[in-house]
Amino acid sequence: MEVNQYQELAMKTLNPSLDQKDILINAVMGLCGEAGEAIDLVKKHLYQGHKLDIHQFTKELGDVAWYLAEACTAVGIRLEDVFRKNIEKLKQRFPEGFSETASMERKDEGNE
Repeated sequence: MEVNQYQELAMKTLNPSLDQKDILINAVMGLCGEAGEAIDLVKKHLYQGHKLDIHQFTKELGDVAWYLAEACTAVGIRLEDVFRKNIEKLKQRFPEGFSETASMERKDEGNE
């Protein structure tokens, strides 16, 4: 599946009664909540002796993807553009791939 196709299909389940502002608020709140659910599974695995439930972890990451698509939709951008711009940034930041040295030496890029 192409990423923009995912966004299109996922947004068919978007609450149609929400206005643009509420879609954005719901999206960022949902991203935080679902990321919290994902880290809770990892926390239980690492510190409480639970086996990592890959099935549940995959579901939580899917929920993160849904809210990311919603955030993009709220501001009129496509997931593909977000992914492409992120790769461009990473290539510029780490042209030879990640290294601790490159990470330590890179300029402070503020919120990037």
